Amino acid sequence: MSAERQRFEFRFAPAYERAARPFGITPRNAWVQVSERHLEARYGRWRVITQLDNVAAVEVTGPYRFIKTAGPPRLGITDLGLTFASNGDRGVLLSFRDRVSGLAPLRHSELTVTVAEPEALAELIRSHLDR
Repeated sequence: MSAERQRFEFRFAPAYERAARPFGITPRNAWVQVSERHLEARYGRWRVITQLDNVAAVEVTGPYRFIKTAGPPRLGITDLGLTFASNGDRGVLLSFRDRVSGLAPLRHSELTVTVAEPEALAELIRSHLDR
């Protein structure tokens, strides 16, 4: 992986975009950025930042139910996983070694992001995990 940052934009389905807008979430402020050492995911005013070495596993997942994922970030009740969903088709599930901040004061064991290129993001993260 190069030292440059790689940015992955979210892919917004129209219904998800309408559901996210009242919470200040737009395509302009929703993205995932990966650098040599860090992963940052932004979804409106919400943000997760962690060391890339903190990612334990990555998996492409989906589909997702609109009622469970649309709108603001969603919290998994059983595992405190966090979801930033802009469509119901496919996303990337990131599992962390150490929990990360996202919805204060909670800390999350997982983050799902529905970027436009989920396979490319997953492959980039996997290439780091394989080192």
